Amino acid sequence: MPALAHDELLRLAKDLDPPVEHHIDGVDEPGGGAAFAVVSPRDGQVLAQVADARQAEVDLAVAAARRAFDHGPWPRLAPADRGRILLRVAELLEEQREKLALTVSLEMGKPVTDAYGIELRAAINTFRWYGQLADKLTDESPHTSPDALALVTREPAGVVGAVVPWNFPLTLASWKVAPALAAGCTVVLKPSENSPLSALLLGRIATEAGLPPGVLNVVTGDGPVAGRAIGLHPDVDVLAFTGSTAVGRHFLRYAADSNLKRVWLELGGKSPNIILPDAPDLEKAAATAAWGIFFNQGEMCTAPSRLLVHSSVAERVTEAIVARARDLRVGDPLDPATEMGALVGESHLERVLDHIGTGIDEGARLRTGGERTLAGTGGSFLHPTVFDHVDPGMRLAREEIFGPVLSVLTFDDLDEAVRLANATEYGLAAGLWTSDLSTAHKVSRALRAGTVWVNCYEEGDLTVPFGGVKQSGNGRDKSVHAVEKYTELKTTWIQL
Repeated sequence: MPALAHDELLRLAKDLDPPVEHHIDGVDEPGGGAAFAVVSPRDGQVLAQVADARQAEVDLAVAAARRAFDHGPWPRLAPADRGRILLRVAELLEEQREKLALTVSLEMGKPVTDAYGIELRAAINTFRWYGQLADKLTDESPHTSPDALALVTREPAGVVGAVVPWNFPLTLASWKVAPALAAGCTVVLKPSENSPLSALLLGRIATEAGLPPGVLNVVTGDGPVAGRAIGLHPDVDVLAFTGSTAVGRHFLRYAADSNLKRVWLELGGKSPNIILPDAPDLEKAAATAAWGIFFNQGEMCTAPSRLLVHSSVAERVTEAIVARARDLRVGDPLDPATEMGALVGESHLERVLDHIGTGIDEGARLRTGGERTLAGTGGSFLHPTVFDHVDPGMRLAREEIFGPVLSVLTFDDLDEAVRLANATEYGLAAGLWTSDLSTAHKVSRALRAGTVWVNCYEEGDLTVPFGGVKQSGNGRDKSVHAVEKYTELKTTWIQL
C-alpha cells in the first residue's frame, strides 16, 4: 500500500462509495429491489445495502451471458484480441488498486497492506498472465494414415457460473474469470454475500476495459438462493466453485438435477506442515509455520493448520511459534501497522471459538490465545491461538477451522509423519522441511495433496496449477491447465 497514514485511510474509507447493484449485460442492474447489508468486520458497521439476487436476476444474468456466447463477438474474436482486453483489465485494476484494496479490507477484514500487496497483486497478475496466454494456446493434429487429416481443437465450453468465497474475493474471482474469458467463454460471477463490493467493482472495470455486454456479469446474493439458481440453471454449461466441501456437494447435486453441467471444485483443507529435525533452518521453519497459520487471519483453505513436528524438536519449534503469536499485532485492518486483522464476521468468529472450546474440552493444551480481543471496537477480532498435545482423533486435528488456530502434533519417525499427514479427508496442500533431497522426493510423492511445498510454504506463481485431491476438490486453477476447465475437445476427421 502506498505510504498512507492510518487517519488518511480512515478518511478514504469514510468517503468510499461502493457499487451496490448487479452488473448485468454491461450495465448496473438494481434487480427487484431486495437488498442485504454488507457489514464490515473491523467495526460491525454497515458498509452498504447491496442488491440481493433472486431467480429473476440470475435468469437475467445467464440470459445475457448466453446471448453474448451464442451471438456476440467474444467467442469469435481472435485470441490475441481477447488477450488485449484482458491486459487492459489488468491495467485498470492497477490504476484502481488503492480503492480496490481498501474495499477488500473493509468488507472481509484483512489488513489493507495485505489487500494491496498480496490480493491485488495476484488479481492483476492473473489477468495479465491469461491475457498474454490467450493467443498461445494450440490445437493438435495427430499423425494419421496418409489418406486422412485429424484435428483436435479446443473450443470454449459456453456459459460459466463462477461462485467464489470471501477470504480472497478478487484473487479467487480472477482465477476463475480470467482463464474462462481467455478461452472465449462468458461468465456469471457470484461473489460471497460477505464480500460483494470488490466483485462489483471488477465487473465495472471489465466493461470499461472493453468486454462486450454480457461477457462478464456479476450478481450478488446468498448461496441458498442465488448460488443455487446458478447451479441449477440449464443454460449454465460449467460451474466453477471455491468454498466449503459441504457446499461443493450441493453443486454436484445441482448439476445432477439439471443439465449435468461440469462442476469444478476447490474445497476445504486441513493441511499438514511437517518439520523434520534436519530442517535446514528450524527458526525459519517455525517462523513460516506461524506466518502460514496467522496470515489472512487463518482464513485460507491451504492454511498449515496441522503442524507435525518431530518430538526431538517439538518444544523448540512450538515455543518459537507461541512467542510469535503473542507478539503479533492484531488490530484495525486500516492501520498500516496491523499484522492480523478481523475475522470475516461475528458468526464466523463464534464458530472458530466453538472449535477452540471443543479443543480444550477434548484435552488439548492451549499454549496461547483462544479468546476474542478488541471487543470494544465492535469488530470480530481473535487472539492468534496455538494448541499442543493434540491427538489425531480430536476435532482440532480433523475439521477445517478456517481461523488463526494451530494444532501441534508430534511424531517419532518418518513413516508416522506421513501416516498422520494423510489421515484426513482433505488433500489440498502440505509442507515439508528437510535437508535431505531423497527424503524430500520420497515424502512429497507419499503425501496425498495437490501441492507440496518443500522448505517453504504458500510459494509459487501462475505457471503452476493449484487444486486438491480427495475431498479438497477436483480440477485446477492457475496455469495453462486452468483453461482445460473451460474448453471442450472436438475431433474433426477429414477423409482425403
